[in-house]
Amino acid sequence: MESQAAPAPGEALYRELLWVHDALRADLERVRALADETLAGAEPDRVEAEVADLRTNSPLWRLKTGCLAHCGFVHRHHRLEDVALFPALLRANPDLAPVVEKLAADHRSIAGRVEDVEAAVRALGDGDGRGGETARPQVASALDRLAGELLEHLGYEEEQVAETMRAMTEL
Repeated sequence: MESQAAPAPGEALYRELLWVHDALRADLERVRALADETLAGAEPDRVEAEVADLRTNSPLWRLKTGCLAHCGFVHRHHRLEDVALFPALLRANPDLAPVVEKLAADHRSIAGRVEDVEAAVRALGDGDGRGGETARPQVASALDRLAGELLEHLGYEEEQVAETMRAMTEL
C-alpha cells in the first residue's frame, strides 16, 4: 500500500483555514435564515434558542472544544490570526503588510458586529410586551451586517494569503 506524504506546513495551515472559513459560512447561512424568520415574526424564545443552539451544536463546537459559541469562535479565530498567523505571513512575505493591516482592521470591525448581534438577541425578550416586536428588525439587521461583513472578509483573506501561506515551510 502506497502512503501519501503529509502536506507542507503552509499547505496544511491553508487547508485548515479553508475548513474553518467553510464552517463559519455554514453557520452564517443558518444565521441569515434566522434573520428572515425573526422578521417574519418568530417567537423570541425560538430565536434565542436558535442562537443558543449555534453556540452549542455547530460543527465548530463539536469538533473544536465542546463549549464554543459561534460568536466566541469568531473572536478566538481572529485573535489567533492576529497574534500567530499574521506575523508568520509577514515574515514569509513582507509585501503582505497592507493586506494584513486590512485583515486586522476587519477583525476589529467584525468584533463589533458580533457584539451587536448578541445585544440585539438579548433585547428580543425585553420591553414592549409583544415579544420584542421593535427588536426584531434590529436582530435581522445585525445578523445581516455580520454575515455580509464576515463573508467579504473570509473571501478577501483566502484570496490574498493563499500563495504565501501555501509556500510557508515554517509556522
